Amino acid sequence: MVRYSAEPEVPEKTSKARGSHLRVHFKHCREIAHYTKGMKVQKALKHLEDVLQYKAIIPFVKFTGGIGRKGMAKQCKAPGDKGRWPVKATAVYRDLLKNAVANAETKGLDTESLVISHAQVNRAPPGRRRTYRAHGRIGKYASQPAHIEIILKEAEEGVEKATEETPRVKITKKMAAQKRFVKTGASA
Repeated sequence: MVRYSAEPEVPEKTSKARGSHLRVHFKHCREIAHYTKGMKVQKALKHLEDVLQYKAIIPFVKFTGGIGRKGMAKQCKAPGDKGRWPVKATAVYRDLLKNAVANAETKGLDTESLVISHAQVNRAPPGRRRTYRAHGRIGKYASQPAHIEIILKEAEEGVEKATEETPRVKITKKMAAQKRFVKTGASA
């Protein structure tokens, strides 16, 4: 059994999926996971499908060096309108998300109310190759694969706010101090 970086409080109401040493860019996977975390699963899957068809974009928040501005990124409130369409990483992340949904179905959870409660991407050891440079030199040619883990949970219904009939009395610091003060001795 593999270890996840986060353990849910109620394991019966959650489902998990993870992929190790995936040959997709770590930085792309990190941005996808950051964007989809907290989303409902059906909405996230729809967004990922739209990214694959270039109808939606993944906003790049952390790794923005050299990433151009896109008008579509304004819809996602991306900082500086930075965004991309990482097709390969999106396809891998989508498949992992579908696997987590299938695990939830096996457990008997309601797939319509699932929310991505935990999505984490870590760097995997780089795949090392070599490239041949000018003047007989050799340079490194490393890939940056990723480990991805996703935990889904059923969304709880919100609790209604209680209605108060009696108006609340605001107590000042001075009033609270007076209540704490206890008189001692007999007064004559």
